[in-house]
Order: sequence, then structure tokens, then C-alpha cells
Amino acid sequence: MEGFIQQIKVLSNRFERIKDNIKTEEATKTSLIMPLIQTLGYDVFNPEEFVPEFIADVGIKKGEKIDYAIMDSGSPVILIEAKSVHEKLPKHNSQLFRYFGTTKAKFAILTNGIEYRFYTDLEEPNKMDTKPFFVFNLLDFRDNDIYEIAKFRKNVFNVENVLTTASELKYTSEIKHFLSQQWEEPNDEFIKFVLSDVYQGVKTKKVIDNFRETVQKSLAQFVNEKVNDKLQKALNSSASNEEHIVEKDEALKDEHVAEDKVTIETIVTTEEEIEGYVFVKLLLKDEVDSSRVHYRDNKSYFNVLLDNSIRKWICRLGFNTANKYIQLNNEEKTMYKLSDVNEISLYKDEIIEVAKQFQ
Repeated sequence: MEGFIQQIKVLSNRFERIKDNIKTEEATKTSLIMPLIQTLGYDVFNPEEFVPEFIADVGIKKGEKIDYAIMDSGSPVILIEAKSVHEKLPKHNSQLFRYFGTTKAKFAILTNGIEYRFYTDLEEPNKMDTKPFFVFNLLDFRDNDIYEIAKFRKNVFNVENVLTTASELKYTSEIKHFLSQQWEEPNDEFIKFVLSDVYQGVKTKKVIDNFRETVQKSLAQFVNEKVNDKLQKALNSSASNEEHIVEKDEALKDEHVAEDKVTIETIVTTEEEIEGYVFVKLLLKDEVDSSRVHYRDNKSYFNVLLDNSIRKWICRLGFNTANKYIQLNNEEKTMYKLSDVNEISLYKDEIIEVAKQFQ
């Protein structure tokens, strides 16, 4: 699994570099779509596994073709309809919808090489749903997304297993989308629902409008307080553990003395740096005792350390520049650009490997 995660990251970086140079649908297929299919373990040159321009007769129309079909024992199990990388995917793909009902395939993918929409027939047997149960974007994904697309790898793919999780994925995604909409702009029904337990009067249109901004602010404050509570607990735990550091280690004392020479007053530890530290600490929690993970800030970057030793730095976070980054203490001193603190989780496996070398 670790190898697959790394392969997806490599593909993502490559696609980011080349996507603007791809001009046609055919180039999208060969430069973006087929490499992902290969990463999933399928031999794109073996017609027993992968068939381009698969014929799927639709009603009286004969010879109708779909771009690709992934095969198993002579039957299609996944249909793939491709669009150009510069083309936005339609909300409903009538072409893919028609093909789905004429084959034995239980899954269909609509893609432009960057975004992959996965469909099945949760709502009505043998009829493709109008909404995808899973969407994977190769330029914008989380660890959980990689674990979901990994289920489509050739060596582990099982129709029944994927179907059992498809329903939960679909409705979880829709609920999150609904909550995101309410976060940005709560609708009347949502406001009325919130007010049902806090306002005893009649929920007229005027009352709902008067409470709209209050509900929106309350949502934002609630989430921020939850996040801050978790951060504070992590910080308190770290502070408590640091009080018990044994100062008899002369090497550790030397490190503190050397660091004291830096003008401490010029170092400002930001909330974003603390959030990054907490992320790394959480990523390591199953491999490293949390009490061993500490941080030390300096003017140029923010260190995450093991055993509070500068000789055992796990990673460095550069959040005080226009181009944010994380640098790992591996042999290559690998550096990755970050656009958001959450992207630290993309390098979980590599962070763990660095920490293990100090065990």
C-alpha cells in the first residue's frame, strides 16, 4: 500500500507539470488516463484486461463504442468514458448512462484525466446512478481518497467489497457537501431546524432572515472552538511531558546552550506552525510515543523533534515564507511544497520512516 501511495503522489506531481501541454482528448488518454490505469495494476496492452473502444450496442444502435473497458474473465467490469483534460465533466453523462445498462459492468468512470467520477447502480439495479458515489481528483486528494481508489487495484479488486462501501461513500460525500453549503450560506430549512430548540416563537420569514447571520456565525465559532480545543489539548500534553525531561543529558544541555545564543525575542511561533506540529504528532501516534515528539522554533524554520533533540529532527516546516514547505530528515533531505497545512498528511509514510530511524 505504501508503494501505491507513493506512485499516486508521483503521478500527481507529473500531471501538474504536463497538463497545460496536453491539447487533445487522445493526448489526455495516453498521457493521463492510461498511466493511472497502469498504476492500478492493469496491463493496458493486454486485451484480456483492457479494451480500448469497447463495443456496447445500445438498443437498435449497433457498434456504439465506449473509450475503455476493464475486463475480467471476458466480461467488462469497469467502463471508462474519457474527455479532454481541458473539458469540464458534465453533471450527467447520458452516453455513459446508456452504455452502463447494456453490459455486465457494475462500475463506470467518467474522467478528464484529472478528475475521476465513479458510478454504480445503488438507486436502481442495472441503471447507472445520476450522481457518482466517489470522486477522485489527482491534483487535490486526501489520504482517505487514495485508500478508496486503491480498492480498484487489479490485485485486490472485488465487486462485492467495493459495492458494500459505495453506498456509505456516496451519502457521506453528499452530507459533507450539504454541510459545506450550510456553512457558506445556510438555507431557510436549515435555519428553521436549528431554531427548533432555541427559539419558541413562530419561525416566520422575517425571523429566519434575522437569525441567518447568527446561525452562520455560530457554526463558524463551534467548529473553530472544536479545532482549538484539540490543539490546546495537544499542546498541554506536550507541555506536561516537557516538564519531565531529564536535564542530566549533557549533549542536550549543549544543544540548549547553543540555541540560547539565538536572539529568542525575534522568534515568533505562529498558530499555523503549532497546527503543523500537531499534525505531525498525530501522524506518528501509532508508531512513536507522543511524549517523545517535541518542537523547537527558530528564525528560519520550525523543527519537529524526537526526544527534544535537535540531532533527531524529523521534519522542518517553513511557514514564514511565500512558498510554504516541509523538509524531511531522510537521506535526500526531501522538500515538498505545501499550499495548506493539511497537505502534511500526504507524506505520512515518509514522516514515519524518518522517525523510525531514531527508534
